[in-house]
Amino acid sequence: MNLPRRFEDVQQLEDLMSTPSPALVDALARVPGDIMVLGVGGKMGPTLARMARRAAPAKRVIGVARFSEPGLRERLQGQGVDCIEADLLSRDQLAALPEADNIVFMAGRKFGSTGSEWLTWAMNAHVPALVAERYRSSRIVAFSTACVYPFVSVAGSGAGETLAPTAPSGEYANSCVARERMFEHFSHRHGTPGRLLRLSYAIDMRYGVLLDLANKVLAREPIDLSMGHANIIWQGEANDWALQALAHCQTPTAPLNLSGPRISIRTTAQSLGERLGVAPVFSGVEADSAWLVDCAQARALFGPPAVGLETMIDWTADWARRGMATLGKPTHYETRDGKY
Repeated sequence: MNLPRRFEDVQQLEDLMSTPSPALVDALARVPGDIMVLGVGGKMGPTLARMARRAAPAKRVIGVARFSEPGLRERLQGQGVDCIEADLLSRDQLAALPEADNIVFMAGRKFGSTGSEWLTWAMNAHVPALVAERYRSSRIVAFSTACVYPFVSVAGSGAGETLAPTAPSGEYANSCVARERMFEHFSHRHGTPGRLLRLSYAIDMRYGVLLDLANKVLAREPIDLSMGHANIIWQGEANDWALQALAHCQTPTAPLNLSGPRISIRTTAQSLGERLGVAPVFSGVEADSAWLVDCAQARALFGPPAVGLETMIDWTADWARRGMATLGKPTHYETRDGKY
């Protein structure tokens, strides 16, 4: 992959994040049938759907969402993605969706959970049950989160897929365990092949842990060190690996950690500060535990990440320095009590 030194605009950014690897082209050639992306309207959905279309132009790629963002539906359709507006909480609307051999499930709720816990559980547990029953004859690759794990020692290699998904605290994390259990139940019941992608912090120039840190450095705001470590991955790589997972489904469905390098929040903020010419301000001290994942299984399937940490830091510092567009959605990576 030819990586740019910087991104001139959002169009160039999204073009790179939707560029498929040769490995993905080969993987989708081995997977029969069309691809449906449920919850295509989120942060990752649009570039993932476009990547699927570019990797497998002979397949129909269908994007399903409520499409509350103005212009998103038209933009995706212009990129060759067939868009269907639907509320996945509606049994009737779900039943009316077309058949698809391959489902990428991206629907879910995190931010705003506190105070609306009922809706979080409906989206993260009830909807997966509805989808798993509706598409029991398909392959289902479902996005999950590293938050299903307990905190693990920062001195170790991170949580592996064999560690029981016992969330440490909070309605959101526990509802995500329920999401996985629903997909597991119906996979056992119907023999549905699948994967549960335990993603940890995908990085987009407009969103992510690195952007949060860069903005705090520039604003000279204290950076909380209590959650002192995290795993991150370039969003284009996360898109690519998630789609490749369709060729690595198992029956019953099985978890797969999906992320890249582990970062120290302190060290990474200092690296951003050097590039931005601003010394970061810190508060608190690093805890001896964090949400960290061991991605050895993913590396065995997909190889090492093509976009390294230094490149992501360079890109983020440049983007933040120029005041480029953001999604205005902090990750709240520093949260340890599970309240979002």
